[in-house]
Amino acid sequence: MRDIGRALKKSHSSVIRELRRNKVNWEYDPQKANHKAYVRRHESKYQGMKVREHLELEAYIHEKMPLGWSPDTIAGRWKIDNPRKVSVTHAGIYKYLYSQYGQSLCRYLRYKRYRRKKRVAVKSLRELIPNRIWIDERPLVVNNRIRYGDFEGDTMGVPRYTRHTIAAVIERKSRYILAEKIVRLKFAMHAFKTLLKPLPVTSLTLDNGVENVRYQELGVPTYFCHPYSSWEKGSVEYAFKLIREYIPKKANLANYTDDEVAAVIDTLNNRPRKCLGYRTPKEVFKGQFLQVKSYPQWCT
Repeated sequence: MRDIGRALKKSHSSVIRELRRNKVNWEYDPQKANHKAYVRRHESKYQGMKVREHLELEAYIHEKMPLGWSPDTIAGRWKIDNPRKVSVTHAGIYKYLYSQYGQSLCRYLRYKRYRRKKRVAVKSLRELIPNRIWIDERPLVVNNRIRYGDFEGDTMGVPRYTRHTIAAVIERKSRYILAEKIVRLKFAMHAFKTLLKPLPVTSLTLDNGVENVRYQELGVPTYFCHPYSSWEKGSVEYAFKLIREYIPKKANLANYTDDEVAAVIDTLNNRPRKCLGYRTPKEVFKGQFLQVKSYPQWCT
């Protein structure tokens, strides 16, 4: 195989893959191999048309795409809601969306291409937060999402022309988001208190923002990410990415009411997640914390 690959100026693995795919009765015939490749390619286009042939599936896609569901989420949830009906993969849904029949739904796709930002030099950070415990010392039970009650917290950022922002915490295992609009960054710790007070919190992970100086007032074990390492609290960062679908980055939060912000959070908490077996964060969160006596009203 390696000799053939060198003669053809191809990888030997490509030669092996070609023989495995296109042999007929354990023999390789170039004409038959070419025909098999043609048939396989022709039938691959069927996935996009499968949606068109099943009107109920097509209606399901048209219903869920405006809610912010991704094709992967729709495919996974469809199998749960309709186990005895035709199945479809996320690739099949994408092919439908890119066809003439699904073009109108492409505007609801979550991800778009952006230019990569240039790296900036890391600046030194002044010691502002006393007695920090770094994330390196966080127990493995938290890192591995084994138990409930471990949270990450952060604020969404403040544009230059406004002081309003959102303080949010997310439960690491259920991915349930709790958020509150605040008029100034200095009220972030008060918002964290309000959001976490009714719940049995076992740990909290924060960044090194100046708004977290009073973290000891929370009375829970708190761990801090390293400077300029936002990926170390990836759950809450991803939550903000989802919120940005409804509240753009340069939007003035002063123009959004508390009810509008709460509606966005409720929409995200009711969106099925692949990491949860296509259950919603709200289903998982309420199933675990329903027995809490002081069950918060915003979870109902």
